[in-house]
Amino acid sequence: MDSPRLDAELLATRAFSISRVELYTHFDRPLGEEELAAYRDLVKRRLAGEPVAYLLGRKEFWSLDLKVSPHVLVPRPDTETLVEYAVDFMKKLPRDKPIRVADIGTGSGAIALALKKEQPQAEVWAVDLSADALSIAQENAVRLEFDLHFILGNLPYIPTREIDGLSPEVRREPRMALDGGGDGLDLVRPLVGQAWNALRPGGTLAVEIGQGQAEATQAIFSQAGFVSVASRNDLAGIARVVHGLKGNPA
Repeated sequence: MDSPRLDAELLATRAFSISRVELYTHFDRPLGEEELAAYRDLVKRRLAGEPVAYLLGRKEFWSLDLKVSPHVLVPRPDTETLVEYAVDFMKKLPRDKPIRVADIGTGSGAIALALKKEQPQAEVWAVDLSADALSIAQENAVRLEFDLHFILGNLPYIPTREIDGLSPEVRREPRMALDGGGDGLDLVRPLVGQAWNALRPGGTLAVEIGQGQAEATQAIFSQAGFVSVASRNDLAGIARVVHGLKGNPA
C-alpha cells in the first residue's frame, strides 16, 4: 500500500539524522544545504521506484531491526505468517529433544533470526543461493548476537510471466529471489522431495507461496508423502503458507 507521507518522513529521518519524533519537535530547525541535497536525492530515487527499505538500509521484521540492501528481498509482513506457523509448531515439540531448523532462501535472514529469537535453543541454519545475501544475513546475526549456521544454496515462487507486471519497486529486488519458473513452483517441487528425505519423522516443512498457489502446492506435498497437509492464511485472508508433516515421531 502506498504511504507517501510515511515514506517522506522516513527519508527525512535518514537525510537529517534525526528520529520521526524529532521531525515534529524540531520542525523549525534550520537545514543545511548538504541535508537538503541528501533529502532531494533520496526523494528522487524513491520516485524512480527504489524501495524505501533500500534507501534506509534497514527494515523491521518480527520486531527485529534488520539491515537490507538490493542483494536481498525486503522482508514483508505477509512472511510473518510463516514464522507464526513455525513458532506454533516448535512449541509443541518435546522439550527434551533438539530442534533443528533450516530457512531456505534466507535473504536478510529475517525468518531464521525471528525463529532464533523465539526459540533460542534451536539449531538454525540459514541457506541462500546468493553469497551477497548470505553476507547480509550474517551481518544481521552478528549485530543481533544470534548464533546461526550459514550455507550457500534459494526459493523464489513468483511465476516468470508475472514478474514484469510487478510494481517498479518489487522489480528492483533480486530477480533470482523472485523468479519461480512457469507456475512459480519450479523450485518448490525439488525442495519438497529433498525435505522429505532430510526430515526426521514428525518434522515439518512449511513454504511461503504466492496467491493462488495453495492447491497446487498442497498436491506436491501430498505426492511426496507428507501428511496433515494444510495452508495458513495471512492477515488479508490469502493462503500464504503451505505446511505438512513427515508421518509421526518415531
